[in-house]
Amino acid sequence: MDNMLEALLLNSGASRASELLHNIFQMLLTFGSSGREHVRQRALGRIEELSFVLAESPTLGPFAEHLQPPERTDLVLVLIKALTGSSTFDKQAATNLLDMVERDCGFWLVDVPKITSCIHKTLGFISTAPARQRVASLIVPMADKCPAEVVSTLLTIAPPGDSTALALWEVMFSVPQTLQNVLKELLIQLQDRHCRVLHTCWEDTSILRLAMLASSDLQDEEFAAMYLVMRFLREQSPKVLSLVLRALMTLSEREEMARKMKVMLPDLAWVLQYGNNVIKTKALVVFINVMAQLEREEASAIAVLLANLLLPFFDDELSQLRESSIGLFRHLMKMVVGNDKTKMKNTVRLGLLPLFFRMSDQVQSVAKVAREALLGAAELLKWKQLRHLVQTQQTWRIGESLLERDRSRAQELLSQSLPYLRDAQPSLREAALRFIGLAARHLRDPSEEELAEICRAIQPLEGDSDPSVCSLAAQTVGIVCSSWKRPRSRWSLRALCCWR
Repeated sequence: MDNMLEALLLNSGASRASELLHNIFQMLLTFGSSGREHVRQRALGRIEELSFVLAESPTLGPFAEHLQPPERTDLVLVLIKALTGSSTFDKQAATNLLDMVERDCGFWLVDVPKITSCIHKTLGFISTAPARQRVASLIVPMADKCPAEVVSTLLTIAPPGDSTALALWEVMFSVPQTLQNVLKELLIQLQDRHCRVLHTCWEDTSILRLAMLASSDLQDEEFAAMYLVMRFLREQSPKVLSLVLRALMTLSEREEMARKMKVMLPDLAWVLQYGNNVIKTKALVVFINVMAQLEREEASAIAVLLANLLLPFFDDELSQLRESSIGLFRHLMKMVVGNDKTKMKNTVRLGLLPLFFRMSDQVQSVAKVAREALLGAAELLKWKQLRHLVQTQQTWRIGESLLERDRSRAQELLSQSLPYLRDAQPSLREAALRFIGLAARHLRDPSEEELAEICRAIQPLEGDSDPSVCSLAAQTVGIVCSSWKRPRSRWSLRALCCWR
């Protein structure tokens, strides 16, 4: 084989890239027979050199055209394994070449089982997320071309609950056409009673029912039974639940499928209450897609119930969950009709202050959707002043407006703002301090103990790591103390609020 490769190079007038590739391949052959680490390191170094040559012309020249399928596979495997090393240059070089491989996947990804197995074995040893994504994405073109081989390989090599395999399934489930191909193949292989290995690894009824969703001739009346997939999920591990929700997210992008998924909404609501943050975020995406396909009359009652579940997510530590929940809340406000409008208004009033604070979120996409949701709330409640202030971005006058609209709720709003003093974002802590300073002036005859409680909540921020928060905290304590009408009690109030 060595003589054949050399002849091909000489006869084709090989470019520098071809020569480098030949050199790499020779070292790979040596490494394969000897297992010596220094040979592998030399090969990786040559891969780096090759990547720079290919920067001007992303092709392996005439040499690559003469590589036999096993030789192409060997090169792909070493590129994948190169991403487990410590050298940044080697990783970037291998990534560049894998980009080339994916652009011509039909030529390079010929031994699907072998490459799939290598990806599964290697993925957990790749330290950076971009590199893991680069390798994992190779599973998609292989699943599109040879779904049976990819499915069979993963089901055979991966034990139940294997996190790497689940990550690869999720990658495939994220692409609509790939999802269809894989689910159909899963249905065939999981129903094969004679394949004991597959039944051992994938005996979950939930996955089997999920696979049935891919059937193109599934009738509406048959789909009604498929909602049981969510029932089974209540007893599944978070990893399996997350995987199935990833598939439902992709399936719900199709309008006709989203409409059928209405039967799943009660169980999706259960997931919102008891799932982890990643699972909740995925469930919200399914909710968004399904609700968008419902008529207002059928969506109205669901919207009221769902809106109440969303309020706690406005302040979640995961920005994607904050953004998704607030965005869905904004859409739900538009869906209510008749008596449901009154119920929705009660929920919306509870969300006004959180939405106001989230306008100061450091994640700009969250701040933007919060502003849009607050505008929608003003329109639903028919609060013209609030709508004007949001539209003209008079942020701090919004706080005044919320307090002036109903002075009897000043204490309630003040209490609602106290948890934001502990928010991880300085901008939220600062927003809470400013609002508390405003609210303290609107309190009706507060007791000394009530004011002392507010001061005790603020005082830790006088030593805040953010200078502006630290300064504002001291000012706000002074404002709260001045709210006590008997001047002689101000110093006693100071002493009381410092007491632990």
